[in-house]
Amino acid sequence: MIYQDFLVTHGDLRVALLPHRRSRGRKSGKAFSACALALFLFALLPSAVVRAEVEAAGQIDQAIAAHMQQQLAAEAKRQAWQGMRHSLGITLLSSAEQLPACSQALELTVASDDPSPLARQRLQLRCADTPGWTRVALVQASVFVSAVHAARVIERGQTIAAEQVLLQEVNVGRSSRGFYSSLDEVVGQGAKRRIRAGALIAPSLLSAPLLVRRGQQVTIVASQDGISASATGEALGNGREGEVIRVRNLGSQKVIEAQVVEEGVVTSTFR
Repeated sequence: MIYQDFLVTHGDLRVALLPHRRSRGRKSGKAFSACALALFLFALLPSAVVRAEVEAAGQIDQAIAAHMQQQLAAEAKRQAWQGMRHSLGITLLSSAEQLPACSQALELTVASDDPSPLARQRLQLRCADTPGWTRVALVQASVFVSAVHAARVIERGQTIAAEQVLLQEVNVGRSSRGFYSSLDEVVGQGAKRRIRAGALIAPSLLSAPLLVRRGQQVTIVASQDGISASATGEALGNGREGEVIRVRNLGSQKVIEAQVVEEGVVTSTFR
């Protein structure tokens, strides 16, 4: 166990609160009395002596919390995050115990190379009306937002339906591959690979949905010089919107190249 000695000074009165230590001999009434006397003298000190120390540390925490809240709220708006919450890890590079409470709002300056509120921030805090009242803090925000996850297994090539996804909380700092904040961004897209149930859906896992699949019967729409016609064909490959695939005309058995325009429909021109 680690002990720490505390020394409180008020005018000419100095009271040291020492840790209890185990005696090898008999218990000493004098040792107990000395400790009791120290506690009694500490209780006689004006509460403002202790309160000033607490207020100085509290002012630092409040200034940092307000600054980070503002920065993170702006980032959440920019990124369209939903349901954001955060926690802060604050480390003061020197103790605030000897600082008096500041009579005005602290001045806060960002001294970090990376301005992103998700990166570790180095902040300098200063009380303008008290010379020497300056502290530096390192702050790391842990940010949690709602993100799209797979509600069940999504197979490779499958077009994602609304019932296959849901919103769950994710730690932004641990989601380097990215994520989606809205279900609408994911529904209707295709899965590049198999996605397990409960997995965070990252952009790298998705592609435009397949509108035509190999072996599927499709409608071939052809037009030229104001004349249009349609025929039934068989897709010889998979295709997304705008992609060109090979299609067999089931009437003539001729294989043509056609562009996918919508689900089950391709277009070509007379040749």
